[in-house]
Order: sequence, then structure tokens, then C-alpha cells
Amino acid sequence: MLSVLRNQTYRHLLAAQLVALTGTGLATVALGLLAYDLAGDAAGMVLGTALTIKMVAYVIIAPLAAAIAERLDRRRMLVALDLVRALVAICLPFVTEIWQVYVLIFVLQSASAGFTPAFQATIPDVLTDEQDYTKALSLSRLAYDLESLLSPMLAAALLLIVSFDSLFWGTGLGFIASALLVVSVALPSPKPTERRGIYDRTTRGIRLYLSTPRLRGLLALNWTAAALSAMVIVNTVVIVRADLGLSESAVAIALAGFGGGSMLAAFTLPKLLDTYKDRSVMLTGAAIGTLAMGVATVSFAVTQVSLIGLTILWACIGFGYSATLTPSGRLLTRSARPEDRPAVFAAQFTLSHACWLVLYPFAGWMMTTTNTATTLAVMSVVASPGLVAAALIWPRPRRKAVSKERSDTS
Repeated sequence: MLSVLRNQTYRHLLAAQLVALTGTGLATVALGLLAYDLAGDAAGMVLGTALTIKMVAYVIIAPLAAAIAERLDRRRMLVALDLVRALVAICLPFVTEIWQVYVLIFVLQSASAGFTPAFQATIPDVLTDEQDYTKALSLSRLAYDLESLLSPMLAAALLLIVSFDSLFWGTGLGFIASALLVVSVALPSPKPTERRGIYDRTTRGIRLYLSTPRLRGLLALNWTAAALSAMVIVNTVVIVRADLGLSESAVAIALAGFGGGSMLAAFTLPKLLDTYKDRSVMLTGAAIGTLAMGVATVSFAVTQVSLIGLTILWACIGFGYSATLTPSGRLLTRSARPEDRPAVFAAQFTLSHACWLVLYPFAGWMMTTTNTATTLAVMSVVASPGLVAAALIWPRPRRKAVSKERSDTS
């Protein structure tokens, strides 16, 4: 897996991702604690609303950013967006009202909506061999798991000596370091072979995506993954603080369980994808995550779950979540020409976050109006249709599925 680090450009990009996500991980813990500090037991609703605003920004901004990015130097764009995110993060420690959280989250995530798809679309242009790209996807998944595992552990240690709002300063430093690493390398910026209008550029990625059968299957799996992660991200702070009566550091430990399971999946995926088809691996991952949440439902209904038990359950859900979504970059890369990749990656970004747009507030509302066992049960039921739909929509590898927009997609 580490052989791809011989590529200097990718090495710098991975390092940029690592430092940015370390900061983002600190912000994830701090935002949950900020919501609890401002709203108490209603923190789930506040955090769910904040995450909903994040999803709105992603759904609206990503296609527009992809259209604009066709005409911009990719490196300059990424650096500028990193600096915007750093500035917003530095403002978060001074928040005293809930509405201020909402405004800053919208600005921060609007910048991320432009940054993330462009960054993701750059990797297959840097690593053109599919095996190398598969390894890079697993390394990228490991980098994302810093937000759920190593960063929360770092947050737990820092919370012993500083207040939670100080963690936002670490987020700002992470984005600044990311900008410096991106500016240190030359990045490819494929240009469209023909000039298109703004409407065509804005919608092309979604049209390509929805015309490709395997990507429609991926969209269904996005729904399942969103249901799994929404339960964990939105409601962990309430479960740990209110149900279990534990400390702020325990919130970080529980979230680390989710990240640990995801990291384990990332380590095993390159070998699994050499042996099994993407479809089989991703459907199995979705099934594991959904089953684990069903087990969590029974556990909370029957007895008082300990922190260790919760962490193990979250790890199983994290494993399934990672196995479901990590190979998606391979599907997107196969389904678009190099000049269309930013648009298709932006479409995945938009459509997947549209699922979270629905399920984040729903998970927060369920937790606020019912109890943990009921919320887990409902979220398990909500996750299941995505798994079933993906199995039906996504053709098996032996069948050739043709995109209406491209003759070589399936």
C-alpha cells in the first residue's frame, strides 16, 4: 500500500489531507461539545441542524464549484479554499450564540464543497495506474479515519489541559498546513475539450452519474452509509453524556471506535478488491454496517450498554461504512473521461451529501423526541432500502451496462 508514496506529488497531497483532517477531527469533537454547552440535552437537535446546514452547502455549492473549477488553476483554487476554511475555524472559539454556529458552518462547508471534489478528482490524474489508485483510496480512507480515531484521541488528551473551544485553533492550523503542502507541488488541471454553457457545466456531472447503472447503485449505497454515519455522528455525544453519564473524553473514545473499524476496513480493502469485485465488497460492507446497528438496537433495548460495548458496536458500523464507500473512487474514475472527473466527483459529493441532508436532522430529531433504542431501530430500518436497491440496480459484473452519455460506463 505504501509504495504509492514514492510519487512526490501524491505524497504531498496525502500529507495535506492528513493535517487538514487532523484539524477537522478536533473540530468534530469540539463542535459536539459546543452544541452540548449551548443547548444541553437538546444538543442532538442543534448538532443535527448544524450538520444539515453543512449538507445544504455541499448540495448547492459543489456543482457550481465544479463548473467554475473547469476554468481555474486547480492548485490556486485548493489553496484559496484552504485559507478560507482556516479563517472560519479561527472564528469558532468566539461563538456565543447558536445562530453564529450555523452561519460559520455554512461558510466553512461551502469552502469544503469546492475543495473536496476537486482534491479527490486530482488523485487519479496523479496516479494513473488503477492498482496504485486503489492503494491511494485506502490511504485516503485511513486519512479520513484520523478524524474519527486519532484526532479524537488527541482531542481527549488536549481536553485534560485546555477547554474544548481551544480545539478550533488546531483546526485552523491544519488548514493552513494543508495549503502550504498543496502549493508546494504542481497539479494537473485537465481542461474540457469543448466550451460549454454554465448550465451544461453545472449539471453534466449529475447527468453522467445518473445515466450510469453502477453509479445509480452507488447512490443507493450512499443512502445506507448516510443512515449508519448519521446515527453515530449526530447522537454519540447525547448517548455518552446523557444516557451513560460519562465525561467529554468518553465522547472522543466512542467516536474513535467508529474510526477504528473504518481504519481496519481500509487496511484490508486493497487485498479484498484484488480478489472480489467492487460490487460484492461494497454490498457486503453495507450489510455488515446495517446488521451491526440492528445488534446495537437490541443491546440498548435489553440492557445498559457500557462505553466499551458502545465503542465495539460503533467499530463494527465503522467497518461496514468504510467498506461501502472507500471503493467508490474506482467506480467514479472508470465512469468518466479525465476532463469530466471533477464534475462526476462533484456529483457524487452532492448526491451523497443530499442523503446526509435528509438523515442528519432526522437522526437528531429521533434522538430528541424518543430514546436511544427506538432511534437505533428506526435508523436500521431506514438503512435497509438502500442496500436492497443497490443489489437490484447495480448490474452484476458479467452483465454490461451502458451509460446513455458514455459508451464505456457500467
